[in-house]
Amino acid sequence: MAEESNTTTSRREFLTMVGAAGGAAAMYQAMGMMGVAHASTYDGPIQLERAPEGTKVLVLGAGIAGMIAAMELRDAGYEIEVLEFRDVAGGRCWTMRAGDTYEELGGFTQTVDFAEGNYFNPGPWRVPYNHYGILDYCRRLGVELEPLIQINNHAYVHSVDAFDGKPVRYREINSDFRGHISDLLSKVTDQGALDEMLTEEDKENLLAGLRTFGALNDDNDYVSGNAASSRRGYERPPGGGVDGAPIANEILDLSTLLDSGLWSRLATSEALNGSMPIFQPKGGMDMIARAMADNLGDLVKYRKRVTQIRQDEDGVSVTYEDLENDGAEATTSADYCVCTIPFSILSQIDHDFSGPLTNVIQTMHYAASIKVGLEFNRRFWEEDEHIYGGTTYTDLPISQISYPSNDYLSDKPGVVLGAYSWGALAYQYSSIEPEDRVRRTVEWGSQIHPQMPDEFKAGVSVAWHRVPWTLGCYGIWQDKEAQYEDAVAMDRRIVCAGEHLSYLPAWMEGAVLSSLDAIRRLNETAITAAGE
Repeated sequence: MAEESNTTTSRREFLTMVGAAGGAAAMYQAMGMMGVAHASTYDGPIQLERAPEGTKVLVLGAGIAGMIAAMELRDAGYEIEVLEFRDVAGGRCWTMRAGDTYEELGGFTQTVDFAEGNYFNPGPWRVPYNHYGILDYCRRLGVELEPLIQINNHAYVHSVDAFDGKPVRYREINSDFRGHISDLLSKVTDQGALDEMLTEEDKENLLAGLRTFGALNDDNDYVSGNAASSRRGYERPPGGGVDGAPIANEILDLSTLLDSGLWSRLATSEALNGSMPIFQPKGGMDMIARAMADNLGDLVKYRKRVTQIRQDEDGVSVTYEDLENDGAEATTSADYCVCTIPFSILSQIDHDFSGPLTNVIQTMHYAASIKVGLEFNRRFWEEDEHIYGGTTYTDLPISQISYPSNDYLSDKPGVVLGAYSWGALAYQYSSIEPEDRVRRTVEWGSQIHPQMPDEFKAGVSVAWHRVPWTLGCYGIWQDKEAQYEDAVAMDRRIVCAGEHLSYLPAWMEGAVLSSLDAIRRLNETAITAAGE
């Protein structure tokens, strides 16, 4: 038991350090690699017992969790009413297109000036292959998906303090790091340091594997030459004719590589929810939300701002401002309620939830995150630098640049994710006005792509802690181990759901799994109550 306790403590300390250095995204990536964060447990469409006749369920919020609850409960025979604050469904599953306007807290309003057909996903932008639930709903609702390139060996890694601030191709750092590690391990093996652990046959197989893994030569050395350049790239690539012979380039020495710190970005492609294949809906992430909203039709009532939630032994009543009717106050009631309102907003609504659930609602805060979408007149990353999709990582405040995985080789303007930052960086970023955020994003990005200022066309930024309907990116627990059961339990006639009530925070899959679990328990409660 003591050994297990020490392991847990060191793991927690490690994750805390990762989070402090790289933010929530880096910490979640580390959790995935350590087996703390898991792939989806979705095992197929939910099977609910038929609803007791005449039973109504009120769903608060038309995000992914709310709409899944509404669709499945409707199909089980429940009468459904969905109240949504915005004039569109989807919540954080949101896409911005030409002509869209958005007003954040503080009154700053942005109008998207992209070319027709271009878009920007300020919220979810990826659907990993192992998020089986959201993929199944895409299949069932006819949402067409296409591959999204997460890792591109020809994109860059960059640090202002390494290589005179010049970007380096991902493949060069990746190949050299693997090569040097393989070189060192082969020497340790040859020197007998592993004799107590390996048989002679094991050692032979290990050395053979290292030669392949690290592109080592016959002497088990990682050196400049064709073997290394076949991984990291050539000074002059293989060609034809008189000058067709390739010229190898020089590898980075180990000390320079380690000092650069660029190797810290290499684990991204190994994370459980970051490895290929990854998908995106054609035309924008909100194609998923649109398909769900179309499926529900007029069951969703838009522009309804919930102000009070009450429940008793007979049912649930919700008071709201009808923004479609000059804010007139109205009340609706149901036998049960699925509440998917983010706790950051729910904490400001008058309710009579139980003490334990109220405690979670009041203590959960939401992560700060910012994304900036930039449109350029031409796809210079493709035309000039031969980058087709993927992500460039940097220690600049923008944190990363993600290139579009659609419309390759087209001559129309293209949109990149010009910044995606978390935590303190997001707060600092959002302290300036949106147009300045865009301007600075272009300036920072030009340290990697000098073409940016001349090719810039339009931009838009979304700081999630300034988004009125969520006040943050995703829920962060004060003490998840102690509070989780209180938060997910049926609170008399109300059950809460959303990504914040899952072990896949910040992902749509977390919302899917939370919603399905919540309505399964609501259904059981309703069936039991009807039989009493």
